[in-house]
Formats: sequence, structure tokens, C-alpha cells
Amino acid sequence: MPLRFLHTADLHLGKTYFGSPGEDERGEDFFQAFAALVADAVRDQVDFVLVAGDLFHTGQILPRTFARTIEILQPLKAAAIPCVAVEGNHDWIHRRERLSWMEALSQMGYLRLLRPARSADGGYLFHPFDPARGCGGQLEIGGLHLYGVGYIGAQAGSHVERICQAVATPRNLLLFHVGIWSYSPVEIGNMQPQEAAPLADTFAYVALGHGHKPYVVNAADGRPWAFNPGSPERVNLGEQSYEKGWYRVELDEDGTLSHTFRPYSPRPMLTLAVDLEGAATPEAALQRLRQAAEALPRPDDRRRPVVEVKLAGRVGFHPFELGRERLLQTLAETLTPLHAEIRNHLSLVSHGGEERARRSLAEIEQEVLHNLVTAGGRYGGREEELVQLALALRQRVLLGEGEGDDLLDLLDGLDPGETSLLPMAEGEG
Repeated sequence: MPLRFLHTADLHLGKTYFGSPGEDERGEDFFQAFAALVADAVRDQVDFVLVAGDLFHTGQILPRTFARTIEILQPLKAAAIPCVAVEGNHDWIHRRERLSWMEALSQMGYLRLLRPARSADGGYLFHPFDPARGCGGQLEIGGLHLYGVGYIGAQAGSHVERICQAVATPRNLLLFHVGIWSYSPVEIGNMQPQEAAPLADTFAYVALGHGHKPYVVNAADGRPWAFNPGSPERVNLGEQSYEKGWYRVELDEDGTLSHTFRPYSPRPMLTLAVDLEGAATPEAALQRLRQAAEALPRPDDRRRPVVEVKLAGRVGFHPFELGRERLLQTLAETLTPLHAEIRNHLSLVSHGGEERARRSLAEIEQEVLHNLVTAGGRYGGREEELVQLALALRQRVLLGEGEGDDLLDLLDGLDPGETSLLPMAEGEG
């Protein structure tokens, strides 16, 4: 009989829009997606479930998130279906003297967390999974050897040879929280296809994560060998066009596999782009917004959507006059969103000469930040880089991704030592 399993990733449990009226309902979306997968696994009586990283949205979760996760995992434990997981960049905690939430779940028997050890010369050591410690580098299920690496950052491709060298068993599977360039929509934490290719000779199935868009990587002979299921729920704005779900896989003893993508219906997410060119007053702009919202096609889904509004154009009033509360009230009257994000790219038209000067809020914001960073002259030509980093941090916070260690993900692309460029508060080490 072939081994049967489900492969998911990037569940982002605990994700929500903090402070939003829809905070609790949005947080529940991610638990519901995971619960649907667990029900699928129990109903199909699969041999195991794979979670290829980012089970949680942040390494420091709330106790209620932990309790809800246990509740959802309980049917798998009761059915004796192992849930095998690795840590993603969102799961990772930056202070290793603490016990992580994933380690706690593993010690309690709800997960089997795979994390390799490293040798003095940088090699990989895949020790057998130890249930008492809740950790190990590999385990065996039905004659299949499951290895786990987790997230290792932007240099993942350079680790592939060492990973393969450390594997001496036949019939292998790898969990690896990494993306592959040309397939993955994320900008960091990827490796080149040619760097990843040697994995296909060592592992019959490579379970990827990290990017929220599903894809399959084929070898030169057309054989599929690496799979990323994407996230089952829409995590970020802009994921409207991505299929959502998980893979169901059957793997024969000779390495032959068959897979199907089992779709999941996430919360609807809409983008409303409104051209306010020429609007003379805030009231005229709001009326145009209302008309555009009423004309926007609605999905066949009774759940309230998450909405992104993009405002553009040159207007005859200062963009600050179009306050966020007035915009949200107009949207509430039309789209009734669970949560709305406003992207205000309006420009102010002035008539001081033949040419009309225009400056967007984003331009003003960037100029102010640039002046603040360059004022001290202490960053050695890296000012613009720090401005962009500050803007990216701000954007994460606005999207509800600014809790705990999560913001440190943005530093993954910096070379060692570059974090010393960041300003320190007095007394910080």
C-alpha cells in the first residue's frame, strides 16, 4: 500500500488585524482553515500530516492561540495520525533559552517537530526524533524517512549539498521552509532552481513552504519532486488570485507519487482602485468612492470581505482632509468589510504657475524620514536603505504584522553586521 499524507504550510495561526472591529473573526479564519485540513486527514485516514513551517504567525503567541491550536490538533492525536512539522521564519524565536510554543506542542505529543543539529564544521546531523525531548532531525513512518530543516534564510541554496551529504537512508522525504526563485512570490528566503536540483536525487518528495502561492517543481525528465501548497487562508493583501488549499499525496514504495490539490475557500479579499482625478472637495471624492464600491463585483460568499482601497489622482483639496474615518464609514455603507486597508496615493494640485505641482503623501513621508535619518551623518552612505527599511516596518505594522519578533523578519536580507546601522535607544547593547 502506498503511504498517504497531506501537506500544508504557512497556516499563520494567531494572525489578525489587532485593534480592528473584526479582530476576533479574522483570527478565527486561520484556525478554521487548519481545522478543515485536520478533518480531511481524519476522514481520509492518512498516514501523517506535514506542516512545512509557519504554523504560527509569530514566535510569541498568545495563550489563547496555543489553546485553540491544541483543540484543533486533538483529533489527529486521537486518531494516531502524526503531525510532522518544521519551524518557519514566523515560528522562530530569537532567544533560544526559551522553550518555543512548537517545542511545547511537540513535547506534549501534538506535533513531531523536526530540527537538525549541526556539527563543528557546519555539517548537518539528523538525529532520530526523541519523543521525550520533542525534537530530532528525522523520523521513520512506514519505511519512509522524514527529514526536517526548517527556515535557514537567504543562504539556503548553499546548504543543499551539506543536507544531502548527511542523508544515508533510502526512500526519503524532506520538509524545508524555503521558496524557489521563479516559482515563489516572496522576495527573501529563496534559493535558485539549480541550487535546489540536487535535492531531487536524495528525496522522493520535498515539502516546501514560505511562499503563499502553490506550485510544483519538476525535474528535467518531467518528474515532480518539490511541492509548495501555499497558505490555505489568505494571509496578506494581494493573494486574491492564488489558489488556496493543500496537497494530498500518495507515495509508492518505488518512489512513484501521485498528488492532488484539495481546494479550500478562504475569506473573500477585494481590491478597490478608485481614480479621484479632479475631485474638487472631499465630499465629491467620497461620492466617487461610494459609486466605485457599489459597482465592484461581489464574490459568491456571505462572509464579510477584507478590502484594500487604493486612492489615486490629483485633487483640489489637501489629501489629509479625506480622513480615514470618513473613508471607512463610506465603505461600511457599501461593502460592509470585516477590515479595510487604505492606500492613499492622492496628489495635491496647486495652481502657482503654468505647471501644476504634485506631491503625494508617500513622497512627503519619505522625505521626512530621509531628513531624519541623514540629520546626524552617522550612517556612512546607507541612509536610503534605512529609509526603505523604516517604511517597510511601518507597512508591516499597518497590516497587523507588527507583533513581537515578527518585524525582525525584515532584517533577514541584511548582511551580518548591518544591524549596527540601526539607531539604538540609550542604554541598549
